[in-house]
Amino acid sequence: MSQFQTIKRTLQDQIESGLLTAGCKLPAERKLAELFDTTRITLREALVLLESEGVIYREERRGWFVSPPRLDYNPAERSHFHEMVRQQGRQPDTRLLDCQTLAANTEISRLLQLPALSRVHRVQRLRRIDQRPVLYVEHYLNPAPFPDILQHNLNGSLTEIYQQHYGVGYGRLRLQIYPTALTGEAAAALNVAQGSHGLLIIRVNYDQENRILDCDYEYWRHDAVCLLVDTAEF
Repeated sequence: MSQFQTIKRTLQDQIESGLLTAGCKLPAERKLAELFDTTRITLREALVLLESEGVIYREERRGWFVSPPRLDYNPAERSHFHEMVRQQGRQPDTRLLDCQTLAANTEISRLLQLPALSRVHRVQRLRRIDQRPVLYVEHYLNPAPFPDILQHNLNGSLTEIYQQHYGVGYGRLRLQIYPTALTGEAAAALNVAQGSHGLLIIRVNYDQENRILDCDYEYWRHDAVCLLVDTAEF
């Protein structure tokens, strides 16, 4: 077994045994290299492999941490984020980063089936589980059904705002799921290095009468979520 594989196995064994607990910070790379009597390059190889498997995660300017359990997430289920997280014994919160009305680009116009030179509401939010940033979302809303929605408190559930203030509920949805590299605003919000592994879910939501309401770009930390679909639910 190579040296970096030995380091990986040792760290993984201590995490699985509970000696290193979820959320705890690992020693600095310099100290870990001294502990294993190796170079920073070899140590980093082991750490990056553990990161790719979701065992540990890295935050910019903070270091390495043991990953908490993944959130089981059925993207086709209509339970909203806060309810879903609480049902799994975790603590959710949502923070509004920005909201504005702007010209829709070509991709958003296509997803929302809007004519050229249309405007859309864009809502950017950061979602956390147990105070850890795990999800950056960009919501794009057709302004027609929601003319003044940006005046509401957008730190909670959009689903509840739709129902309570506009009498609108969700019908069917369409999903696209891709592995992605986290860059730009997503990487900054999630406090990860540019190019870090992530998961992108593009969701187009329809109302009960099959009219397109909105589309969401969900950028997840890859180690924070497990996509779980049970066909018995359909």
